[in-house]
Amino acid sequence: MAVLRAAKKDLRRLIRQKLSQGTLLSLPEYHAAKRIGIYLSMPKGELATGPIVTEALRQGKEVYVPYIHKAAATPSEASTSVMDMVSLHTKEDFEGLEADPWGIPTPSEPSIAGRKRCLGKRAFDPQTLEDVREGMQHLDIIVMPGMAFDRRLARLGHGKGYYDSFLSRYEQGLGASTDSEIGLALEEQVPPEGTEVPEGPYDWRLDALVIGDQPILRR
Repeated sequence: MAVLRAAKKDLRRLIRQKLSQGTLLSLPEYHAAKRIGIYLSMPKGELATGPIVTEALRQGKEVYVPYIHKAAATPSEASTSVMDMVSLHTKEDFEGLEADPWGIPTPSEPSIAGRKRCLGKRAFDPQTLEDVREGMQHLDIIVMPGMAFDRRLARLGHGKGYYDSFLSRYEQGLGASTDSEIGLALEEQVPPEGTEVPEGPYDWRLDALVIGDQPILRR
């Protein structure tokens, strides 16, 4: 009986994942998007995004995925890990990504030079005597992971602050945020009505949250 219950639980989870994936692919924001950013999922604990990435590439959309790297140290700041989003070339490129220590498919460091980077690269502006970013890529939507989401569209991440920091740097560089930040969640990741995700001043809220085949939550 225990084996049967486990098998049924796994099947229910798989169906809920497929419902969420299908709902995202049906969103008008997704259909209108030419360039999307999307997280690549861990083996467990997150809604799988592989099928979404594959379908977006098949449809000819530009797909950008996370790349964690060390930011260059400055006189006032020590080197720290930050996130950018970098382009995928093809389905084969995506399928060839190697897993990092958490099991997440990740572009290799040697491959980055041949990819577009959402945050571009730093350059020096001789007129303003300031660092600027060249070659930044606008994202039409970004699909974000989380451990939990509430019905106000607040998001609880994994504690590193990569996405909140990325969105802040993106907004500073382009002078605007992405057109739409969308969360993907399983029902278990959304606490009961009245339970709220704690928020700080640097936490970003979503524009929309997809939960299986439930009505889409929007601002």
